[in-house]
Formats: sequence, structure tokens, C-alpha cells
Amino acid sequence: MTTFLENAYSLVHQDNTADIPTASDLKNQLEKGTDETKVETMKRILTIMLNGDSMPSLLMHIIRFVMPSKYKPLKKLLYFYYEICPKLDAQGKLKQEMILVCNGIRNDLQHPNEYIRGNTLRFLCKLREPELIEPLLSSARACLEHRHAYVRKNAVFAVASIYQHSPSLIPDAADLLATFLEGESDATCKRNAFAALSSIDHERTLVYLSSVFDGVANAEELLQLVEIEFVRKDAVQNAQNKARYLRLIFDLLDAGASTVVYEAASSLTALTNNPVAVKAAASKFIELSIKEADNNVKLIVLDRVEQLRKRNEGVLEDLVMEILRALSSPDLDVRRKALSIAMEMVSSKNVEEVVLLLKKELSKTVDQEYEKNAEYRQLLIHAIHQCAIKFSEVASNVVDLLMDFIADFNNASAVDVINFVKEVVEKFPDLRPAILPRLVATLSEVRAGKVYRGILWIIGEYSLDESDIRDAWKRIRASLGEIPILASEQRLLDSADDEEKKEEDSELNGHSKSSAPTGSRRVLADGTYATETALTSQSSVAAKLEAVKAAQKPPLRQLILDGDYYLATVLAATLVKLVIRHSEISSEDARTNALRAEAMLIMISIVRVGQSQFVKAPIDEDSVDRIMSCVRTLSEYTKHKSLETVFMDDTRKAFRAMVQVEEKKREAKEAVEKAKSAIQVDDLVQIRQLAKKNADGDVELMDADLEKATGGEGASEDLSSKLSRVVQLTGFSDPVYAEAYVKVHQFDIVLDVLLVNQTTETLQNLAVEFATLGDLKVVERPTTQNLGPHGFHNVQCTIKVSSTDTGVIFGNVVYEGSHSTDTNVVILNDVNVDIMDYIQPATCTETQFRTMWTEFEWENKININSKCTSLRSFLDQLMACTNMSCLTPEASLKGDCQFLSANLYARSVFGEDALANLSIEQQGEDGPITGFVRIRSRSQGLALSLGGLSGLNKII
Repeated sequence: MTTFLENAYSLVHQDNTADIPTASDLKNQLEKGTDETKVETMKRILTIMLNGDSMPSLLMHIIRFVMPSKYKPLKKLLYFYYEICPKLDAQGKLKQEMILVCNGIRNDLQHPNEYIRGNTLRFLCKLREPELIEPLLSSARACLEHRHAYVRKNAVFAVASIYQHSPSLIPDAADLLATFLEGESDATCKRNAFAALSSIDHERTLVYLSSVFDGVANAEELLQLVEIEFVRKDAVQNAQNKARYLRLIFDLLDAGASTVVYEAASSLTALTNNPVAVKAAASKFIELSIKEADNNVKLIVLDRVEQLRKRNEGVLEDLVMEILRALSSPDLDVRRKALSIAMEMVSSKNVEEVVLLLKKELSKTVDQEYEKNAEYRQLLIHAIHQCAIKFSEVASNVVDLLMDFIADFNNASAVDVINFVKEVVEKFPDLRPAILPRLVATLSEVRAGKVYRGILWIIGEYSLDESDIRDAWKRIRASLGEIPILASEQRLLDSADDEEKKEEDSELNGHSKSSAPTGSRRVLADGTYATETALTSQSSVAAKLEAVKAAQKPPLRQLILDGDYYLATVLAATLVKLVIRHSEISSEDARTNALRAEAMLIMISIVRVGQSQFVKAPIDEDSVDRIMSCVRTLSEYTKHKSLETVFMDDTRKAFRAMVQVEEKKREAKEAVEKAKSAIQVDDLVQIRQLAKKNADGDVELMDADLEKATGGEGASEDLSSKLSRVVQLTGFSDPVYAEAYVKVHQFDIVLDVLLVNQTTETLQNLAVEFATLGDLKVVERPTTQNLGPHGFHNVQCTIKVSSTDTGVIFGNVVYEGSHSTDTNVVILNDVNVDIMDYIQPATCTETQFRTMWTEFEWENKININSKCTSLRSFLDQLMACTNMSCLTPEASLKGDCQFLSANLYARSVFGEDALANLSIEQQGEDGPITGFVRIRSRSQGLALSLGGLSGLNKII
């Protein structure tokens, strides 16, 4: 059967092999049926043969009743049959019936219809028996001179195929094809002939190419592509021709067709690492990324540029501005790819040009509306950030630009900007005098609480001169408005009441005394009377209070009244720092005392108004404690120097440590990237003249891609890993023993099920039926089979996975006994889908984490009571069992403490984000670990699945 299947080229799916008609039924249908019926019969015959039954008795009937038909669908199936039918008898000789087949094939090779001729020639490429091919040779050779191009282009491949498998039948094949090439005018025929000639005679192809070498640049696109492929292979075998080939490929880089340009550029980089050639190829790739409309093509071409950049460090720096032209594409993925490549190529020579272009793009995001505008803006800000941190000479210009737009940006972008500014003022002290006044000036424009917090922190830490402190104080007071806040808000409410009373009095004075209301009666706008109740009185008070809340207020005051008490605590800490620093650098004690008193008044005012009716939410206890501790610090800092150290030194040290950690991360990432392309001192020296004459690296890459696409990686999987994925589905004492090898691909699961008949009877119509729970779908069901006594059979079932969710695959085996009325069922064990195959560790910025944490509505809170020895070991086990990475910096996790809090993040292969926050404490040195882990995701399934992992349940 193995030998039989080796010659099967066309595969046709069979629905149910148990329902097989007998040979006599098939003969009857072929003999008496119409052409349409014969088509269905031939399909059934083909599927039966492809499943192992060669059905030799049908050959003569098919020759008699199918071969004479002129019905084209039937003739097509007839040639499928010729491909797979046994052509040799038991002694290995050609069957007698094949003489008739050979006659029919020769008639079709001489058929007046060119498409029948072409189809027959394509079939001739698949024949391997010399005895069958020999009578057809003269007809096949004659087709090389046919008037129709469709016949000729198939004839050249037929000649080449015959020569490859039986050179003695057509020894002059190379001469035939070379002569054909010289006289042919059709582009497709020439392309096929060149490819056929190169496959059978490399030297003859080289002679022909040399004769037409000067005209290659002006040839047809198809011919150019096949000639480039030949040139790439020949340059490895004949190094002396490489210089000519390089000149040719340089000429082809200017060809009009995009496919030719792409292949020429790829071949150029495969043949040489010369910087000029690499730069020329990269330029063409970049040009294609801008010119081509398809986003997939853009991404593929930019990938090639990225590969060239990695292999040729520093060569492509001059092309960074060309790459940034790809930002004109409306697709965000293309822009992201172009920016990531450009940031790796930025140097001190081109950084100013790059930043200038990024500035223009950033201003466009404010003036124009792009698709996914906010995300694109964040990409640009991140890119500008990278440039400023790497090259200090552009940092000042960049900061000025970003602060110009800080009030126009949305919340997320503005937060990115302020975080960037914080890093700049820490790393570049020379820029602080220019940055601080700009930040102070924006206090009246910013409306986002997070941005305000960042600005206040910077002002508190880096306002080092007396003038800076005074300017900052004035701006903060202007942003707060009138102090005390509670008294001024109450005054607004009272004035609203007074105005309403005046309006009522004026209305009453305009009416007669008889219409004056008594006590609980009011005059409505239409002159009628209404009774005022407690309900209407309360609603009018509430309406006045809402009007007071909605009145226009300075930004900082508005944020505090809206319930942003975290901002209030940051303001209190900033005021403390400003007062303490003023006392250190100024000799005016009266001025310092005035600032201290005013700071205390502001803090107490915030606490009072937070407990009043004028705020949207009452102030929390933590914020009250923090603000009151700032008040106590202001009153006692002269007595306790430790308080001054906490406010003036410790916070900046903590931030400096964070900046250093981020810097180390960046340096480690760059070191890893450089190590990938670095050449070690003990690496093998490649000498081209002594190297083996095998395919070049680019060709090897193509072979590797082909191997991956055809499942080559699976073939190299070791046996132990396969055995670990085998799941037993039935018991050893069941009539049918079943086990499945579970193979997980990216978006589907393949169950390779082994069935063993443990009885002495034939099990008829044996079927394996699978069903699923969760976001799984059975897309390919195993076919029904008859299984002999103690027989083995393998079936496959494909299950589609559409999301990262816990799923269960269950099913049963159904078969019939000796009587068709006896139906037996064997229940299979469940197969649980392990979602860890779809979860991968990932990283994101703190801002992105907080944004997603706010947006995601599904949360799974899991209480923890673990016997782990330490908090850190619990965190490590949690990361191992959930495949999540820790976003909390290592510096924040160091040291001995009874508390630990960390943020974790992972992504699924479907692009789903999984967030987790761990908050745990240990009761004593050896006590249990208690706390909770909160898992959030956009979908309910992922949050519940991560919380229900068996590994997680073990450690909690």
C-alpha cells in the first residue's frame, strides 16, 4: 500500500468509507449511467482507491465506458484515475490493458482542442513508467511546435519531466528546449522553457543566459523572475560570474514590476554584503513599502529591511528618513513597524532630522483626525522619548515641543509626556531652569488629574531657587481659587439663595395684595397658585447645589471638588517641600512663616470641603491621614530633621533609582540585540573559496520557511515530548482501546487518536464522535471505519480554538456488532484544554497597565491562604503556573518585609490581555501567607480560566 500511495498525486476527501458499494454495482453504473452519473461513480471509485483498495477489476470497464466520452469533467476524472491506478501486474510488467490506455492518451495528445492537449501534457508530467511513455514521445515532441501557447508551455514541462525520470527516452531534451527558447516569442512559454532547461541541464542554461545576457533587463517580468532565481543559484557554483550577475541585478533593481524589484533586491543581499549593494537593496525595499497599497506587502518588505539592518550594523543609517516616509500609510501596524526600525537606526548624525519629522507628525495628530489617532500619538511620543534619552542635545527642543501640546493631548498621551518630562529633568539638570517655568505656566490649562500630579511633583522636587518657589506658589494659588474653599463655596450657595429671594419679592410686589401668597402658597409663572411642600423645597435646594458645583472654577479646585483626593495629597506634599526649601534658602523668616500658614490653611480647607456637601464624593480616611501628616510636618519640621530628610531627599532618591532601573533595562535590551549580531573572537572563519558549494544562506532560509510551512518542525519533535501529550481515552479492558496524542497549534487542536480492536470480531461502522464545551468547535470529524479483529486504526480530529478559555473535549466510540441492530457505545475520558498553551508572558508600560486595569470590567478575585516559605517564592510560583511576567521593578521587590504587592501581565495568542495584581502578607516569620490576587481581562472566560488553573489552586 505504501508503494501504491507514493504515486498518488491527487487527494480526494472521503466522507464515509464504511458505506462502500460493490465492484459489480460500480461496473453497472459505468456501463448504463449517463455522463453525470459516471462523474459521481468515478468520484466514488477514486476515493475508495485512495483509501487503499486498488480495485483492479474496474480497469477494463473504465477503458470501455469512460475513456471514449467527450464530457470534459469526466475526462478530467479519468486522468485522475490514470494517475493512481496500478499500471503493473504482479510480475512488475506493464498490464496489457495499458496499451488501450496509451492509445487513448496519444489520441488526446493529438486532439484538435488545445485545452485537452494541455491537460494531457500535464498528466504526462506525472507518468513514471518508461514503457507507457515511449509510445507517447513523438506526440509530446510535436506539441512543442503547436500553434497555441497553452499547449507549448505544458509541452516543455512534459519533456523536462520525461528526461528527469527516463533520460534514455529523450536524450536530446536539453537541445530541444534550447532550440525552443531561441525561437519562442510567447513570454509564458519562454519562462517555462527556461525553468525546465535549468532543472535538467545547468550548463546549457548558462550558455543560453550568456547569449541573451544584455537583453535580460528588457525581458518580460515572468522571464526575469526565473532568470534571477537561476542567477542566484549559479553565483554559488560559479563565483567567477558573480561580478556580471551583480551588474545585472543592479539593472533589474530599476525594473518597473514590483515583484522583479523585490526578487532582485533579495538576491542582491544574498550574493554580497557590500555596503553599497545592501544600501541599494534596502532603498528598493523601502520604496516598495511606500508604493505598494497592500498593508501585508508593506509589513513583509519592512521585515526584510529590519533583517538587513541587523545583519549590517550601521550601514543603513542614512536611510532612516526614507523609512519614516512609510508613516504616510494610514495603517497603524505599518507605522509602528516603520517607527521601531527607524528608532534602531537613529544616530547623532540624523537625530535632529528625525525629531523634526516626528514633531510634524505629532502636530498633525492634534490638527487632523487619523484612524486610531490616540494610539499613533502615543507611538510618536514614545519615539521622541527614545530620541531624547539617547541624545541629550535634542532633549531641550523635544521637551518644549511636547509641553506646547500638553493641554491639547488626551489623558493617556499627556500622562506619557509628563512621565517623559520627569525623566528628563532628573537626567539633565541643565534643562531644569528652562523646563520649570514652562510647566508652571501650564497649571492653568491642564485638566487631567494624573498630569497635574506629575507637574506638582516636579515643581516640589526641582524648584530650587527662591524665585521658582514664589512663581510656583502664585500659580498654585491661582489654580486653587479663593481660600478657604468651603467658605467660598458656601458663599456662592448663599448668594444664589439671596438672588432667588429677591426674584420672589419682585414677583410679589408686581401682584395685588389679594394675590400675595400666605405661608405655604407660591405664585407660579402663569399666575396660578401652588402649595410648596417639603419635597419641592428639597429639590430646589439640590438644584441650587448642583448649579454651584457646575459653576466655572479653576482647574485644581475643580479636580479636588470632583473627588480627586490623591491629587490633594500630592498638592499637600508639594506645599510642604516648597515651604521647607524656602526656609533653607531664604533668610526671610516672616515670608517662610506666611507660606507655612497659608499651606496649612490650604490643607485644612481641602479636608473640610472634602467632608462637606460641595464635593461629588466624600474624602477617604487615607487622604485625610496623609494631609494631616503634612500639616504636622509643617508645624514640627524645625524640631525633627528626619521629617525634612523624608520630604526633601527620600522621594527623589526613590525616583532616581527607578530611572536607573529603566536605564539598565534599556541597556540590557540593547546588549541582547547586539549580541545576536556580534561575532565572537573564537567563531569559525568562513573562507569562501574553501566553502562547500551548497545553496546560499538566502536559499537556505527559503528551504527553512518551506519546511516550517509543511510541518517540518513537527517531524523534529522528540519522542519524550510526544509521549507526555498522550491521553488515555478508554480503559484497557474495554472492547475498543483508544488513546489520543494532543497536538496544539496556534489556533487549533489536533487529536491523533489510536483505536485498537481488542475483540476477535470485526467492528463495523466504527465511529469516534467528539463534542466540546467552551469556545471550541469541531471542524473535522473522523470518518467511519470497519476495524478487523485485533486491528489498529488511526483517525484525526481537528478542533478550532477561538478564544483563551477553559474547554473540555468529550465523546464516545460507537460501533456495530455482528448484527447491524447491535449498537455498542464506549464512553471516552474527557480531554481538558490547557489554556497555558495559549498564554505567553508579555510586558507593557505602567501607564498601559493602569489604563487597561481601568477599562477591563471582568475581575476574578481569589483569596490566598498559602503555606509557602516566603512571599517572593509565592510570587515566583504564581508567575510559573500562570505564564505571566512581573511588571513591578526588581528594586521594588528587594528587602525583607511582611508585605508584597506586584503587577503581572500576559497576552494570549489571540491578542487578549490578562492583568493581575498580587497583594499578600505573611503572618510572622513562619506563618501562613494571606491576601488575594485580582485577575482582570476584557472577557469573562480568560479571567475565570486563569483563576481556575490547577497549578494556581495548588499554591493558594
